Amino acid sequence: MANDSIRVRYAPSPTGHLHIGNARTALFNYLFARHYKGKFIIRIEDTDTKRNVADGEKSQLDNLRWLGLDWDEGPDKPGDFGPYRQSERFEIYKPYIQQLLDEGKAYKSYRTEEELEADRDAQRARHEMPHYEYEYAGMTDEEREAKMVAAEAKGLKPVIRFHVPEHTTYAWDDMVKGKVSFDSDTIGGDFVIVKADGIPTYNFAVVLDDHLMKISHVFRGDDHVANTPKQLMIYEAFGWQPPKFGHMSLIISKDTGKKLSKRDETVLQFIEQYRKLGYLPDALLNFIILLGWSPVGEDEIYSLKQFVKMYDEKRLSKSPATFDKKKLEWINNQYVKSSDEDVVVDLALQQLIEAGNIPENPDTKTVEWARQLINLYKQQMSYMAQINEMADVFFHEPKEVTGDALAEISNDTAPVVLKEFAARVKKLPIFDKVKILATIKDIQKDTGIKGRQLWMPIRIAVTHEMHGPELPESIELVGRETTLEHVAQTLAQIDK
Repeated sequence: MANDSIRVRYAPSPTGHLHIGNARTALFNYLFARHYKGKFIIRIEDTDTKRNVADGEKSQLDNLRWLGLDWDEGPDKPGDFGPYRQSERFEIYKPYIQQLLDEGKAYKSYRTEEELEADRDAQRARHEMPHYEYEYAGMTDEEREAKMVAAEAKGLKPVIRFHVPEHTTYAWDDMVKGKVSFDSDTIGGDFVIVKADGIPTYNFAVVLDDHLMKISHVFRGDDHVANTPKQLMIYEAFGWQPPKFGHMSLIISKDTGKKLSKRDETVLQFIEQYRKLGYLPDALLNFIILLGWSPVGEDEIYSLKQFVKMYDEKRLSKSPATFDKKKLEWINNQYVKSSDEDVVVDLALQQLIEAGNIPENPDTKTVEWARQLINLYKQQMSYMAQINEMADVFFHEPKEVTGDALAEISNDTAPVVLKEFAARVKKLPIFDKVKILATIKDIQKDTGIKGRQLWMPIRIAVTHEMHGPELPESIELVGRETTLEHVAQTLAQIDK
């Protein structure tokens, strides 16, 4: 039976594509809801109109679906607590704003940005932390009213600020961090809850939305900890019970040891980027869940259904989570190895087409050839885009053999092996991996050359690589004509 009292939400802003950190937030809320048979809600916080991007909402929802998530309520699944876009909830907010004004818990502020910056400069000069100074300090009600009228006469548009209670401690038992508390005197003074354009700010709107949507638990990133005391003040002002909060640890880059920053271009940080590279959604989901949460035991590969069953919010880590690109590649490789052949072929085929290595709308013969090629590299690929680099020899003429590869075949036996191989390949009635393997074994038998001295010259001559997938399969896919051309080129180079 569903636990209707448990309701969690993921509330993205449509200001860009789905980020790794935001995907983690969505996942941990989703796992909590599904584990306890509660409700998972999507709410779009789209009031920052200047930063909203075209199709930002669509991108968020599409990528969540791609990862395997579903939700019970949202902009595309209306429920009893809508609308599910903040921009459609302004009329809902108005009476609550007026209530705070009427009760003296909020007020209209006419300080201009220039005046506020001058205040901050003066505070810095006095070695004080910048903060808002109450502009009506020491005034009577009449004086305050007169100042507001004068400001209106100048055409100034007010913001609405919340009156922060002085010398008050705001504390909560965080589901991840434990006991957390803030002194109200340290948060920077009375804060804005409605901007001059009439749009409520995040810290105000989020409280109203969470309360009216009956959100019971809020899991979000550690960067929201400083917002929580402000939100608790709003809950207190209305006499509402706040939800339980859990602030998840930061994600840091393994390479830099610093917080994952969207400006750090050395780390791909958006789900869309991984989709384009041909990562598998189940693998990426698996990796993200392990960023700040750990299952019992040593295993790390699980399905979403298994994660839901075993999920325990008490195992969320207080320590920063490390984003390790190599671990992500390893996890994805495990999924590639165990995935259905058709899934891998379809994704890798798209990579080959996008790179121009095979034509769009390839014919049946080309598709079958590509299928063999992809299966040749399936065990090695960490993500599908690697097929273009790994299989480069099949699409571009290799340059001359150089470096360690050249040293490997600069001996007396290499020309013997290559000449025998070329002569016998020309005569093969069927050019396939079975016949190719038999030919190589016959050369070993007839010449007495074996092991590395037999196999390496053939691999280097045909592929110009010292390592790769199974050699007979590789040679079959290169094709008889190209194989003979490559061997002839290599013989000409080492016979000089």
